[in-house]
Amino acid sequence: MLIADKIDSPVFHTVASVADSMSRPCYVVGGYVRDLFLHRHSKDIDFVTVGSGIEVAEAVAHRLGKGSHCSVFRNFGTAQVKHGGIELEFVGARRESYSHDSRKPVVEDGTLDDDLARRDFTINAMAVCVNADNFGQLIDPYDGIGDLDRQIIRTPLDPDITFSDDPLRMMRAIRFATQLGFTIYDDTFDAIARNAGRINIISRERIADELMKIMASPVPSIGWELLEACGLLSYIMPELHAMKGVEIINGRGHKDNFQHTLTVVDNVARKNDNVWLRWAALLHDIAKPVTKRWDQKTGWTFHNHNFIGAKMVPRIFRAMRLPLNEKMKYVQKLVELHMRPIALVEDEVTDSAVRRLLFDAGDDIEDLMILCEADITSKNQEKVRRFLDNFVLVRKKMEELEEKDRIRNFQPPVSGEEIMSFFGLGPSREVGVIKERIKNAILDGSIPNEREAALTYMHKVALELGLSAN
Repeated sequence: MLIADKIDSPVFHTVASVADSMSRPCYVVGGYVRDLFLHRHSKDIDFVTVGSGIEVAEAVAHRLGKGSHCSVFRNFGTAQVKHGGIELEFVGARRESYSHDSRKPVVEDGTLDDDLARRDFTINAMAVCVNADNFGQLIDPYDGIGDLDRQIIRTPLDPDITFSDDPLRMMRAIRFATQLGFTIYDDTFDAIARNAGRINIISRERIADELMKIMASPVPSIGWELLEACGLLSYIMPELHAMKGVEIINGRGHKDNFQHTLTVVDNVARKNDNVWLRWAALLHDIAKPVTKRWDQKTGWTFHNHNFIGAKMVPRIFRAMRLPLNEKMKYVQKLVELHMRPIALVEDEVTDSAVRRLLFDAGDDIEDLMILCEADITSKNQEKVRRFLDNFVLVRKKMEELEEKDRIRNFQPPVSGEEIMSFFGLGPSREVGVIKERIKNAILDGSIPNEREAALTYMHKVALELGLSAN
């Protein structure tokens, strides 16, 4: 097949000219070729040459001239050329062999056929020649085009060898199936199940990178369902695996918390592309397996699962090598607060409760409301409608109170330093009590969020504590 029109641009002609001048066969390979047929734009272009890829890269950078930069990675035999917002990666064709107890291959020079055979999936094992004599000629030894048409993820060689050699490819299979909406070929999926335990030799950082791509996909639940079905989930995130299933006592069961969680994640994904909000959705009920109790009168309970879940978040992030920064704290906060708006819906929506929610959620209040609305997954449509209608009332009340009281992220109008100065105190319990009483009075609506009112209230509390002003 000739697809010269798909690579008819100056950068490809420049690479072709350089490769021909050096008498080097040169091909565009991998994901860029796949994406040409999927009509997905990419600025990263991988080239394979027979011989030294570094030499070709250096010559291409020289030919492209000003504004080009070549980075050489001799340990890996690769080089990268950056030019005009695109990245060109060059590597020599190679073949790889592995020992069973290592994920580090023995790499040797090889042919284009060797190079394509070592790739993970047929849809990534295609190449397009850029040399002038065969410019645009597609090389597709494993019917990658056919698998694109069939929407199949399949390995070019025996899948047991492919996955045993580099177990991360099992994660990549699931990630591509999730991103593209493709099906994993039966033999390939069965091999993932057989080799799932090999994932333990892969670094958590590489696994986390694949999980982040799954979470950023249009329907993240596809990936998590596949991870559970093939057995990988129990290795990479046992806390989520523990949520699957329904226990029944005296004919009473609870909903499958794993399936419920994936529904919530997809509900969030339909409304918001914030990947950390999706992580909050994934973890919002993570403590339900450890808090699950049977009560003879009320049935199944999960008391305090939001608070215990919030405490689990740092440990999970640490184990999965996810960032332990503000992103983790954001997820932790939403996990802890996710029951609060629902409690407002079930009870009377008091001004005080709404003020406290606004104060605790701060700038993340909208994300929290998206999560809570996504959490209503009942099959009873009347119940869903009732809850969502009540959430509209909660939102309206929040808008009214925020406009009137400016509660979100507010700082008490009187600082601790001022309290100490007024009453001649050093840092002490009394200072903390006065600050907390002022904050609570504002949140309860007893006093307005204004300095003069706060000062008057401060003196009232001080008098109760037996303090007098300087």
